[in-house]
Amino acid sequence: MSQAAPPNTPRPDGNPARPSFLRRFVVKAAVLAVGAGICGAVALALAVALAWPSLPDLHAMTDYRPRVPLRVYTADKVLIGEFGEEHRNVLRFDEIPEVMRHAVLAAEDDHFYQHGGVDWSGVVRAMLANVVRGAKSQGASTITMQVARNFYLSSEKTYSRKFYELLLTFKIESTLTKDQILELYMNQIYLGHRAYGFAAAARTYLGKELSQVTPAEAALLAGIPKAPSRYNPITNLPRAQIRQHYVLGRMRALGWLDEAGYQAAMAQPLAVRSGPESGGGNAFRVHGEYPAELVRQAMYNVFGDQTYSRGINVYTTIDSKDQEAAYKSVRAGVLDYTRRAAYPGPEDNIDLPDDIENDPQALDDLLDGLQEKYPDSDDLYAGVVLQASPTAIKVARGGHDIITVDDKKALSVVARALGPKAKDDVRIQRGSVVYVHKNGDAWEVINMPALQAALVSMVPEDGAIRAMIGGFDFNRGNFNRAVQAWRQPGSNIKPFIYSAALQRGLTPATQISDLPFALTAEQTGSKAWNPKNDGNAYEPMLTMRQALYKSKNMVSIRILQAITPAYGQDFLTRFGFDRARWPAVLPIALGAGSATPLQVVNAYSVWANGGYRVTPYLIDKVTDGDGKVLMQAQPQKAGDESLRAVDPRVAWIMDDMLKGVATYGTAARAHQVLKRSDVGGKTGTTNDSVDVWFSGYTPALATTVWMGFDQPRSLGSNEFGAGLTLSAWLQYMQTALKGVPEAKPRPQPQGLLVDNGEYYLSEFPPGQAVASLDLPTEDPLGDFLNRGGTGGMPMLNPPPPPPPPPASQPGAPSGAVPAPPSGVQSLPIPVPQAGDAIRERPLAVPAAAPAGNAPAGQPAAQQQQPFFPPIPVPRVDAGPGSSPVAMAIH
Repeated sequence: MSQAAPPNTPRPDGNPARPSFLRRFVVKAAVLAVGAGICGAVALALAVALAWPSLPDLHAMTDYRPRVPLRVYTADKVLIGEFGEEHRNVLRFDEIPEVMRHAVLAAEDDHFYQHGGVDWSGVVRAMLANVVRGAKSQGASTITMQVARNFYLSSEKTYSRKFYELLLTFKIESTLTKDQILELYMNQIYLGHRAYGFAAAARTYLGKELSQVTPAEAALLAGIPKAPSRYNPITNLPRAQIRQHYVLGRMRALGWLDEAGYQAAMAQPLAVRSGPESGGGNAFRVHGEYPAELVRQAMYNVFGDQTYSRGINVYTTIDSKDQEAAYKSVRAGVLDYTRRAAYPGPEDNIDLPDDIENDPQALDDLLDGLQEKYPDSDDLYAGVVLQASPTAIKVARGGHDIITVDDKKALSVVARALGPKAKDDVRIQRGSVVYVHKNGDAWEVINMPALQAALVSMVPEDGAIRAMIGGFDFNRGNFNRAVQAWRQPGSNIKPFIYSAALQRGLTPATQISDLPFALTAEQTGSKAWNPKNDGNAYEPMLTMRQALYKSKNMVSIRILQAITPAYGQDFLTRFGFDRARWPAVLPIALGAGSATPLQVVNAYSVWANGGYRVTPYLIDKVTDGDGKVLMQAQPQKAGDESLRAVDPRVAWIMDDMLKGVATYGTAARAHQVLKRSDVGGKTGTTNDSVDVWFSGYTPALATTVWMGFDQPRSLGSNEFGAGLTLSAWLQYMQTALKGVPEAKPRPQPQGLLVDNGEYYLSEFPPGQAVASLDLPTEDPLGDFLNRGGTGGMPMLNPPPPPPPPPASQPGAPSGAVPAPPSGVQSLPIPVPQAGDAIRERPLAVPAAAPAGNAPAGQPAAQQQQPFFPPIPVPRVDAGPGSSPVAMAIH
């Protein structure tokens, strides 16, 4: 057998054997590879040399100053509003809880502390996946790479962008520590619904501080960065939970959760906020939307667009406890009225597919669409009716959330919509869209209220606003009725007319006719006027004190007729009421002008603080992001005589009389419930119960509540200030006055006389003060003010005109923040004026009557003013449940 010749064995012709083809290929390939490698290295070095100098400076990271929104806080530092394109809470590394850091690392980059910025195994894995799929669909971004992209680069998936990202990643890793990089990432990453950073996301989605999150909640938040639009719990909770479970599994595998902690986290129910909020609402535990919006307007007037990015913090005078109590009392009052009113029918009716309740996903999709048109309102939840009968209503809130309403009392509210004879537009049936509400332990179907309300509460001593509610639900229209709604106060105005009478010589003991009063068309210059008492109940005579307790209309009219409407108009301006909105005509004795709830509560504060009109203010302090004080209010204080609105003796007498109203009169329930002797107040109900009010106070707190419809119409013949608004006021004050000691009576001022248990000004002593007015029997004192005679008594000098109201800042509307120290700006409470763009139509107010022509020789101050009745005439406050009035003078 022949053997193969060795490779180098000479051939027969004497030449050496040639190398094999394989060897030649390997040698050439090696040479090419080395050449390519050298060229690649040179190209890479050249690219790095060219690109590195163009990389951005890391100043934005080392001196991190993100766009921080405007934040609004209560006086006790509870956040009630946040305004800006980016919602952030920047935390230091040591302020971020460890469980949150672990959850983020488990979800995004568990080798973060081991690699140098690039996880090469992840890069290879992503490259292979992209080659297989034929597209750049998967990345291998580490946390450092995401920080680089978030600060400086776009998110497009191109190789050039990826190259710059790698270079910048190395630069970041060489400049910052790992802890610094992780801190930047957790403060900067976008997490949906305008929340940047995990601290903002915790408040947006969970309504709590990041320091309070549990492992389950941390895993939920850590799952969002992968795809904020798909994995955030508001948009899609089931998908977010799938991602949460993955993160919890990784935390267990990495040793950051033991088995017991993992099981507990998997089982924990998630309390996720019901919807995205962008400046208040459900993102905050205190419902301070209305005052927060006023602050936003004021800040924008000063800082412009920088308001939303420079990290301004505003500390208001709002008390978080009082504000939440105000919110609850207003909503409870409105819902109580809504239950009593006739049920108007469902919000809508839709075609509901058969058996859709057996397909939870389809039902969820349908309800998601309905939520956009019929959003929830706090604890009022929109749903669709699956079944309805007189004994039970089944309402779907979700595919797995079916509510059964079967409480007899709750069903009675909507009984007219469940019977066989129900009208089509009222009937509740399958497919009806309704709102459900948990009332105590039972569910009820209730319509979205049409009634609106406002509550303003302030400190009488310095004007600090403690609570402000401007409507039933801020998110259904931010028209702030507390400062924007001009409504008729009704009998709420009577104490101010009575105080003018005290200044003119009447006393609480003056006897005044309560018989019917009428003016002919010739007397009014227009139409005949025939005002009435409530229930057409009249008495021959009442003292002024008794008339205020009973809120008698005829007495109030005669008082104003005696002192003249012009004097009454002037006197009202002492308390902050606008002259133009209170024409000098007799119906203003019954409240037929217009005022905002803020004006009314400010006026009642005069009785609470001894006769001073202080300016209400909302903003106490404004700071920048570093805590530097930019603005500081210096509130006015009762006791400053330049702020005096009324004689201290008149203030003392009116305070005494209003305490009597709250003890024996139409507001007697105030004393019965609060069991305090330092409470004064007055009810107010306009004609046909279009507006109902209650204003009451203690020396520590004055509060006004108003309720009515935005487009004025009657609330019903059985609604009075003594019922609806007094109930809301009491619910609020029971909370607000908790722990506030009962005030001692103010000392009786000098120049005040007492005779037979009643009070007199020293210049109008018993025997010289007006003893009676317009009594049915002949009485020479009855018309002494109008005729200028006293029937044998010495002629009284006409009183001087009222002093001008306290000076305020030039151009500042009522409600301005008092002037701060030199160099510090003060801010008015922004009140939109006529013509400003607001969602609701401004409410109509009566026009002032033009001045009439006076007879020759008659002083201008006593000119007869023509009267134009179609100004609605309020009626007396009394109604079901009113307490008996004590007739004895005390």
